[in-house]
Amino acid sequence: MRHKKQRYQLNRFSSWRKSTVRALARNLLVYQSIKTTLHRAKAVRPLAEKLISLARQNSLAAKRQAAKILNDHKLVSLLFSDIGPRFAKRQSGFTRIINLGTRRGDDAQLVIFELTELKEKKEKKPKKEKEEKPKEIAQESPIEEKKPEAPKVSPREKEKPPITKKPSRKFLGGIRNIFKKERDSL
Repeated sequence: MRHKKQRYQLNRFSSWRKSTVRALARNLLVYQSIKTTLHRAKAVRPLAEKLISLARQNSLAAKRQAAKILNDHKLVSLLFSDIGPRFAKRQSGFTRIINLGTRRGDDAQLVIFELTELKEKKEKKPKKEKEEKPKEIAQESPIEEKKPEAPKVSPREKEKPPITKKPSRKFLGGIRNIFKKERDSL
């Protein structure tokens, strides 16, 4: 019998469910706010709260436990250097779920799952325009060549729009860029 064995199974077998929950937790930490379904958000909430409470401890053992869950050194350093100190004054309630409505295709309940203490985004300052330097005029004037006049075109031919050349397509729709990305090194 399954007495007191409640959890959100998300219609997945155990390893797939673990992978889904970890991926959602990683994305929450990176983007601070994600759009997902209600059941997925409720399944991820305990793990996200645990990771943030580990970050508040800021000890080597806590960092190792977070690394075991997240499997990403850069994300662990972000968690402990940026997110943890933000929640230093708060005892619990590190995440919130905001309802969005239902998804059109399958009528699933959509929510925004976000951290309660969001990092303020810096406003971008407009770039200063560089002053254009006046070009020095050459003292000698270049020799002008006479160009032949264009042939006269009838009025009907003027009405036709010019033929535009289609841009060439990139190799497999730009899939080359996927393989050029620099990988995370340990």
